[in-house]
Order: sequence, then structure tokens, then C-alpha cells
Amino acid sequence: MVQWKARIARFDHKGEKTGWRYVMVPAAIANQLKEGERRSMRVRGMIDSVPVEGLSLLPMGEGDFILALNTSLRKKLRKEEGADVILSLEWHADFEIDLPEDLQACLEMEESLFDRFMRFSKSHRNYFITWLNTAKTEATRTKRLLMIVHAMENHLDYSQMIRHHQKKKEN
Repeated sequence: MVQWKARIARFDHKGEKTGWRYVMVPAAIANQLKEGERRSMRVRGMIDSVPVEGLSLLPMGEGDFILALNTSLRKKLRKEEGADVILSLEWHADFEIDLPEDLQACLEMEESLFDRFMRFSKSHRNYFITWLNTAKTEATRTKRLLMIVHAMENHLDYSQMIRHHQKKKEN
């Protein structure tokens, strides 16, 4: 378990990360969590007195990472941008989210789609699943299911799918 103090920051203009609240995880701390890792990694532990599990550290270059803090987590922490938090985290190697039944059913309609999805790394599958599971309405969940199926049909990973959808919105 690695412990450090960090300040909650906010991205002003950073592509798909615009508006995100996060804490910086310097390379030295990331190396203590998992030495030499340069890709995103799952962590678990505590932020202040709030237990957390399945959060991802996202690489930001030069060995530094960020830990995004979504709205529900910030509400539990009762903290926003500019506030300090104490993080006690460890690398969580075995983290995997169960495949939702509706997603599995949609992907299994065509065997190649399910196989393509399962060829992604465990952490990458979790991006899709977490995004799907955070839909607040059935309409949004259905829209996201369709987007994931479309992504598999077009050989898109998670970030490519999001960028493709954003381009369609702009046009």
C-alpha cells in the first residue's frame, strides 16, 4: 500500500478529458504501485476514509499518471477541485468486471463480435463495461449497447469508439 497526499485538479481543455476532476500520481509513486508500468493500471484502497476499488490510473506521459475522480466519488469524499486528499492505494491485478447479460447477448448475435470483444485486454473490456454500467437511463444504456456493437463491427477500441461518436455529433 502506497500513501501520499494530493490536490484535486480539473482539466479545462483536454479533449475527451475536458472537465474531469483528478489527482496527479507522480511517476515515483506509480513506480511504487507497479514498477515500470506505463499503461493504465487498476488500483484499490482508500481515498481519505472512502474505500475504493477498480479505479484506473491513466498514463499522462513521462511516467506520470492521473486518477480520475467521478462525481459520485467526490460526493462521498465531500471534496471538489482544490481540496487535498490522502490516498492509500495498491495495484489491483485481478480486477475484472462481470460481463453484463445484455452486452453478452448483443455481442453473441454474431460470434465474431463476441470474440473480438474478448480479445481485448481485461482492463480494456472493463472500460466498455464500466461505461455501459454507468448509464443512468435505459435509453442511454440501449444507445451505449448499440455503440459497443458498432465498435466491434468496425474494429474500434474504446477510445476510437468515443472519438468516432463525437465526430458524428459534430457533423
